[in-house]
Amino acid sequence: MSRAAFIENVAKKGDLSKAEAKRVVDLVLGEMEAGLKKSKKEGKYTIGNFGTFTITKRPARKGRNPQTGEAIKIKASKVLKFRPAAQLKKAAGT
Repeated sequence: MSRAAFIENVAKKGDLSKAEAKRVVDLVLGEMEAGLKKSKKEGKYTIGNFGTFTITKRPARKGRNPQTGEAIKIKASKVLKFRPAAQLKKAAGT
């Protein structure tokens, strides 16, 4: 779903104008972003009944260029993972 479609759905279901819905969506996503930035030290950010975001470190590793088959080094990186809460999993039917 695109951001515009998401905002449109929020506007319809919340009986809001598109401008108000955009502001609400921006506030929610902005708060999630701020929470993730604050949680860098702990590496975990939980939103009740929604899920938990965790920041994990992926070690450096060897890989291959798929076009040439040449061996390459892949740098270590940080990865954002999401684990949905039970209520969200149930709503998704999983």
